[in-house]
Amino acid sequence: MFLNSWSIALSFLSLLVVLISALAAKTAINVIRYWDLSSDSNRQIRLENETWLASTLVQYALAFQILSLLLYVLAADQFSQFIAGAMCATGSFTANGFGLPALAVKLIGVFLYGLWIVVNQFDISSENYPLLKRKYIFLLCLMPLLLVDITLQTLYIANIEPDIITSCCAVVFGDSGQSSSNLLSAQSQPLILTLFYGLALMLLCLNGIQLKMNLMPLVHITALFWICFLLVSFLAITTVFSSYVYCMPYHRCPFCILKKEYHYIGLFQYLTLLLSVFFGAGASPVLLIVKARELQGSVNRYIRLSVGISSLLLGIFVALTSYHFVVYRFLGGE
Repeated sequence: MFLNSWSIALSFLSLLVVLISALAAKTAINVIRYWDLSSDSNRQIRLENETWLASTLVQYALAFQILSLLLYVLAADQFSQFIAGAMCATGSFTANGFGLPALAVKLIGVFLYGLWIVVNQFDISSENYPLLKRKYIFLLCLMPLLLVDITLQTLYIANIEPDIITSCCAVVFGDSGQSSSNLLSAQSQPLILTLFYGLALMLLCLNGIQLKMNLMPLVHITALFWICFLLVSFLAITTVFSSYVYCMPYHRCPFCILKKEYHYIGLFQYLTLLLSVFFGAGASPVLLIVKARELQGSVNRYIRLSVGISSLLLGIFVALTSYHFVVYRFLGGE
């Protein structure tokens, strides 16, 4: 499957990211060992030039790796055309044991890669680079995740065998009576809906309190609820809301909603969900990492902006996700 155009794009992107990250890791180690802003030695001057270039390249590399999540899902949807039994990305991801783990690692990586980019922006906003060592330690900690991300993706592509019959989304997410291999058949829809709307309302209330009272410790508590909301949202989209988009009560799939025939509504749902969680939950690690006194004003403004953006995107996400459900359940039509 490596000769497929999507595989080539993903593999080339991964190779580029690995190369840039390896070069940046060398710079990171030198910065941690030798950085001294008060020095005017040749080594310090060389390090200052290297760090500017390395930070810029890493920022773009991590942005590309974030983009690879979308490319990976779209590629899996294309692979389904060549895999026996697969109707969408669900069948492609379950074609071997690396598909879903790679997707999970990429999803986790999206938030951590984005966090590094935010920290880097804070660092370069000051001429003293107060977060330089801290952000490069963070980068070195990200390296294992980055390597696992790219390795799982490569193993997934390498082990796709079109002749092996896989399961479609109707089997994987179907009722327990249809198959013993389904993933989410035992979940209670009323409970899921209660958790979904309850957590959404709670997050909006917590964000409102944060904007009004500016209680910085509150962002740490809110971050935990954002993580819970992300997991519940994936569950709710798959087991409840997706079937209303498809107009088929037994068609449950978190990936088919990304298709053209459903007006790409899933793309907008996932985009608003991931961005709202990133800005909502991301305020907590930013507050913990960016502790330089000269940046406190910028941090406070960023947190207030993040809280406002996350609330707006949360409202859009809930509206998009609930539209077909409300139309069918309460308005009696399409």
